[in-house]
Order: sequence, then C-alpha cells, then structure tokens
Amino acid sequence: MPIAVIAFDFDPLLRLGDGLVVRWQTVALAAIVAVCLLLAGILGRRARLRADDLLYIAVGAVPGAVIAGRLGELALVPQAFNGGPLTLFDPAIGGLELGLGVVGGILTGAYVGTLLGAPVGRWAHTLALPLLVALGAGKLAMALGGSGQGLPLQVAWATAYLGPGPWGSLAPELPSHPSQLHEGAATLILAVVFAVGGIGASSAGRDGRLLLIVLGTWAAIRALVSVTWRDPAVLGPLPVGGVIAVAIVMGAGIALACSPWWSRRRLRVEAQRAASEVPSWPDPETRVEF
Repeated sequence: MPIAVIAFDFDPLLRLGDGLVVRWQTVALAAIVAVCLLLAGILGRRARLRADDLLYIAVGAVPGAVIAGRLGELALVPQAFNGGPLTLFDPAIGGLELGLGVVGGILTGAYVGTLLGAPVGRWAHTLALPLLVALGAGKLAMALGGSGQGLPLQVAWATAYLGPGPWGSLAPELPSHPSQLHEGAATLILAVVFAVGGIGASSAGRDGRLLLIVLGTWAAIRALVSVTWRDPAVLGPLPVGGVIAVAIVMGAGIALACSPWWSRRRLRVEAQRAASEVPSWPDPETRVEF
C-alpha cells in the first residue's frame, strides 16, 4: 500500500506520569479555548463592554451547544442511539455535531446576555472573530489526534497516520483527504480576512449582523469540505453534516435579511420605553424656587 507523502508518526498521547494520560488534541483544544476567551476579553474591553458579561455569555452558551450538538449527532448516527432516548445523555455514546452545536451555543449565549441586559448585538459583533479563530484552530487541532480524516486519496498532499496511535479515524494509515486541515485552514483564512477588515473595531452602533455573515460563510466552507468526508452522502454529494451546514447558511441568510426590520423594531421599543419613563424627581409641578 502506498504511503502518503505527508505521513504523521508520533505519539498522540501526553503521558504525565502516575498513569495520567491526556491526548495532545485535548491539550490543544483547551489552549485554543483559553486564547480565544482572552481575545474576546481584549476585544470586549476595546469596545467598552463588561468583562463579566463575557463570562456569563460563555457559560450560557455551553448547554445550547451540548443539546443542539447531541441532536445533530442523532441525525448523523441514529443507530448509535437505538438504546432509547436516555442514550442521548450518555457521553460515552457518540459525540457532538459541530454545526448545530455552534448554532445552539450562540442562541443560548444570546439568551443569557438578554437576561443580563447586556448589549447582545455589540457582543455578537465582538465575538465573531474569536469564534472563527476557535473553529478554525479547533479543526487544525484534530490533526494531533488523527481525527477528521476524509475519503481515501492518492495525491502528494494526502495524509496518513502511522504508528500504534490510538488515532481518531478508522484506517488511519490509509492516505486520505485531510478534511480537518481543509476546513481549519479555510476558516482561519476567513478570520484573517475579517480581521483585516476591522471585525473587532469598537462601535456602539453595531448590532451583530456581522456574526450572521461569519456564521453563514463558515457553514458554507463546512458544506464544501463535507463532500470529502467519509460519511455517506444523503443529498447529492452532501452527507448529513453537509446538509446541516447548508441549512445553517440558509438560516443565517434569512436572519440577516430580517435583521433591519428587527433593528428598527428594537429601536422603536426602546424609544417608547424611554418616552414613557417620567422622572419622579424633581417634579416640575411642585418645584419650589428660591
């Protein structure tokens, strides 16, 4: 069997002694999350947003990401959950579908921000760049564990994983599309483009529509890359994950088209609320002049 020109042969496990073993992929993901939260904090401070809002929004995004991600995993591999509905709550079965996980996290994070009275639109604008960085770098980190390998491929830039592993893909030694690297690199390039365009610049008038653009563009990249996945196609060349990504593109487009109406409605509501709030003191009718 021919070996790919790009062949990885390293130990994917970090051994810390006393039987403690951690995957390098996990270490990298933890570092990426920390760096992206730091980046979000810096951008939020430049935009004069409250740092504690970021903490609550980040924590609030977790349940939405997990619930939606598990539902997406059910759509991907329904046979894995044949044991009944309770298997959805078993972390040992399946994983999280990234596309729906991102959408769910955004929704619940925005909901928590609304409960706090935080400027959700400005936070959405500010968090767009850190989100892209996290998604792109997270995909690249998958290469440290051999996860995300695509269809078999016999070209110079195909990748294969040698050695005992354990690796995250089946038949890791088979030269294949580096699907995880395709998606990660394209997403980071997108992040650079938006960063050069001033995505993190502070402005009180920004309402979060940029996050919808980022979400839709990233989902389009994911849909294109999905044709190289090993998952079976269900709609044309697209697997289930690709179909979900296309649905996200469409949903982001619809939300973006409706956002001007929603912004005008929000401004009218705020203006009406401000007009109805009459100061209780001083009362001009009972004012005493000296």
